[in-house]
Amino acid sequence: MKVQLQQLLEQTVASLKQQGIIPADAQPRVQVDRTKDKSHGDLATNLAMMLSKAAGKNPRELAQLIIDNLPESSLVTKVDIAGPGFINFFLNPLWLVEQVEAALIDPRLGIEPIADPQTIVVDYSSPNLAKEMHVGHLRSSIIGDAVTRTLEFQGHKLVRQNHVGDWGTQFGMLLAYMEELQAKGQEINSNLSNLEVFYRAAKQRFDESEAFATRARNLVVELQSGDEHCNQLWREFNEVSLSHCQETYDRLGVSLTRADVRGESAYNDDLNQVVADLDQAGLLKEDQGAKCVFLDEFKNKDGDPLPVIIQKKDGGFLYATTDLAAMRYRQRELNADRVLYFVDARQGLHFQQVFTVARNAGFVKPATSLEHMPFGTVMGEDGKPFKTRSGTVAKLADLLTEAQNRAYDLVKSKNPDMAEQDLRNIADVVGIASVKYADLSKNRTSDYMFSFDQMLSFEGNTAPYLLYAYTRVASVFEKAEVNASELTGSVLLEHEKELDLASKLVQFNEVITSVARLGYPHLLCNYLYELAGLFSSFYEACPILKAETEAQKQSRLKLAWLTARTLKQGLSLLGINTLERM
Repeated sequence: MKVQLQQLLEQTVASLKQQGIIPADAQPRVQVDRTKDKSHGDLATNLAMMLSKAAGKNPRELAQLIIDNLPESSLVTKVDIAGPGFINFFLNPLWLVEQVEAALIDPRLGIEPIADPQTIVVDYSSPNLAKEMHVGHLRSSIIGDAVTRTLEFQGHKLVRQNHVGDWGTQFGMLLAYMEELQAKGQEINSNLSNLEVFYRAAKQRFDESEAFATRARNLVVELQSGDEHCNQLWREFNEVSLSHCQETYDRLGVSLTRADVRGESAYNDDLNQVVADLDQAGLLKEDQGAKCVFLDEFKNKDGDPLPVIIQKKDGGFLYATTDLAAMRYRQRELNADRVLYFVDARQGLHFQQVFTVARNAGFVKPATSLEHMPFGTVMGEDGKPFKTRSGTVAKLADLLTEAQNRAYDLVKSKNPDMAEQDLRNIADVVGIASVKYADLSKNRTSDYMFSFDQMLSFEGNTAPYLLYAYTRVASVFEKAEVNASELTGSVLLEHEKELDLASKLVQFNEVITSVARLGYPHLLCNYLYELAGLFSSFYEACPILKAETEAQKQSRLKLAWLTARTLKQGLSLLGINTLERM
């Protein structure tokens, strides 16, 4: 609706320019907002106030000219002027009926595939393979996945990239410990079953034995030189670690697979070439033995350009070098039009700098969009970064298990006679959904508090509330013993609550567009929560199975069915499964 109205207003502005009423060089940003008070219409714009000075006219006078020149459309039935020059639009119920009917017969709910699809590379999750995934990896994994699913639903070509940390000095320490275990005849896989324990044991050996530390440092050099013995140990370690990651992705319902893994090691052979190309482009300077790029766009408090270190004095490379190699690969090999990085907000400066270096070096095309999608920190109820009671960083697998166990206790308390298998299935879905939705429903740029009690509540903007809302709609059809495919008649929007529900249903496309453009899944969460609330109001005010007429009953069943499908599709884009009963 907003998009269609914006297009009508853009046509109006063009017409007023042709008439000389608005200056030809005026470039207003046409904005349409929903009204808070329905008595003032459904949508409103402040376009007249924005253009009044340029046009040399009173805002209300210009507002009337805009209304007089608005192209005819079935979208609105009434337009009026309010206050200093706001223009209010009242939507045509018949137009709403057409949109609802079209969505009902469309597998895609009336959402057209995008006309000009892009190749979009999404860099998300990216855990360090030296350790098990922890709560800090939750946000990157599920926010990136929700946006990826949404873009894919629009029709874009998505390339998932899991840029895992599988290279660097810490691996020398881990490989040295693997060697020691093998020398003792111990099974590597069983020792790696708990990566945290394995890492701490290796670190302890590194700290207590100079001989071990020396061997670890030598192994790093041998690994980076391509030594087969080291590479065999490294591959064995990665295999176990990646299996841990995949188990977590599968539990979370994240769409990453092993085929999407392209870690730091994948770019190792290209790093020297990156240095050479930056040097050839005249961007490299030596500073205290290190090779750096100095950018005038980024300066310290004294006004001196900040360095982006590309190669250390000892010849080692940094994250910036690997990221630059990855950007070049994503441009040249994957032909990306847009690259999205779902990485912690604390890496903001890093990405601003490497994006600038990549553009200055010609590693990416000028038209290619490089976007850091930052997110905040998961906080505990004490207001500090979330940790376990023992003070350690919470393993993601343990956190998910606790969520499922708590969900089991909750579901069983409400359904004491339910079969054990059904209880477990429902608890598994509710537990995972609750953890994901609690995160996704928050603005990704904000920190948020992790609370099992809040996320498992059946009240408020939570997964249990939405899952229950979906099952409530499904139960309508079960009680009526009606097959949705057999519904007849037309949609009737006679009651205020029917109009409200229909208006919200046809906003789905706008929400999808916003999530895809901005990378904010919470916009979709808010929409689904509002939709569920409006359905509840509709359900209370407009009897479905006991409607006054058959035509009314069929119409309300259609609205219920479209609500169910929209909730299910929306939750699916968030990576959340629905239940037919709870």
